[in-house]
Amino acid sequence: MRRLNLLLKRIIDIFGSFIGLIIASPILVFIAIAIKLTTKGPVFFRQERLGKDGKVFKILKFRTMVVNAEKIGDGLAVKSENDSRITRVGKFLRATSLDELPQLLNVLVGQMSLVGPRPPVVYFPYDGYENHPDWAKKRFSMRPGITGLAQVVVRNSVSWNERIILDNKYIDTFSVWLDIKILFATIFKVVKAKNVYIETDKKVNKKITDFV
Repeated sequence: MRRLNLLLKRIIDIFGSFIGLIIASPILVFIAIAIKLTTKGPVFFRQERLGKDGKVFKILKFRTMVVNAEKIGDGLAVKSENDSRITRVGKFLRATSLDELPQLLNVLVGQMSLVGPRPPVVYFPYDGYENHPDWAKKRFSMRPGITGLAQVVVRNSVSWNERIILDNKYIDTFSVWLDIKILFATIFKVVKAKNVYIETDKKVNKKITDFV
C-alpha cells in the first residue's frame, strides 16, 4: 500500500507542478517584474539544500531579501516580518508564501515534492547530512516538500529539532490522503495570512491529531 501511495504521490507531483506552473505563469511574470523594478539583484534566490537521501540540490525561490542577507544581521534567522533585510515586495511574498512558487520547478524535475519535510540548508541545523544524528536522518527518506506537516502545525515557531520530530511523524503516517489534507490546510493558512514567526495556538498536539 505504501508503494502505491508513493507512486500516486509522484504522479500528483508531476501533474500538479506542471499545471500549477501554467496557471501561475502570469503571477510569476508579474512578481519577477516587481522584484526587478524595486530592488537591485537577481529575481530568484538559489540556495543549496539537503534533499532525499541527503543529496544536495539547489532550491529555487523568489528573492525576498537584500542580496547576501544571510551574511548580514541575524544570518539565517528571520525573527520578525519587520526584519530590515526583507524588501517591500518580499514582505508581501513571504506573507502570502508566493515566494515559494518557483519551487514547482524543483518538484517537476523530481528534486522536491508538493508535500514533505522542508529541506534544510547544507550547514544548518547540522553541518552536512553525515552529521545529522540517526533519528534526524529519517526525514531524508522522502523527497522534501514545498509544504509539510510541520509547516501547517508550527511553521517557524519552534526549534529545528522539534520540526524534525514532526517530519518523522509525517513519514511514519504518510498517505496520499494526508498529503491532500496538508495541501488544503496550506491554502487555508495562506488565505488567513497568519503570522509565520509566532505560533499563537498552544494546542499543538491537538493540531497534529487533526491531521494524523
